[in-house]
Amino acid sequence: QVQLVESGGGLVQAGGSLRLSCVASGRISSINAMGWYRQAPGKQRELVADCTGSSNTIYADAVKGRFTISRDIARNTVYLQMNSLKPEDTAVYRCNARGIRTTAGLRESDYWGQGTQVTVSS
Repeated sequence: QVQLVESGGGLVQAGGSLRLSCVASGRISSINAMGWYRQAPGKQRELVADCTGSSNTIYADAVKGRFTISRDIARNTVYLQMNSLKPEDTAVYRCNARGIRTTAGLRESDYWGQGTQVTVSS
């Protein structure tokens, strides 16, 4: 019933910026945490950034200082502002939502979007 849809990926040159968005839809009352993961070819999926509540954030060391995660709680939306992009940031980025409470009073976990491609050229 819950769906996550990402947008904002694309091709940029090194040093450029992108803003990713992810919107959760369905019979949602609240979402405890939303975050971003990425997976490059031949590599394991890794955490990029995560936000619990409105402001409790964590970042991977590789992106700290360059990326910023934020949430619009009322609209069930999470953003990832990506600045000073590097070729090693190239990957499929997927949105994650955890601790979902539905309007029926149920708890749902571990929802994922389909992913959006980010490619950074040198």
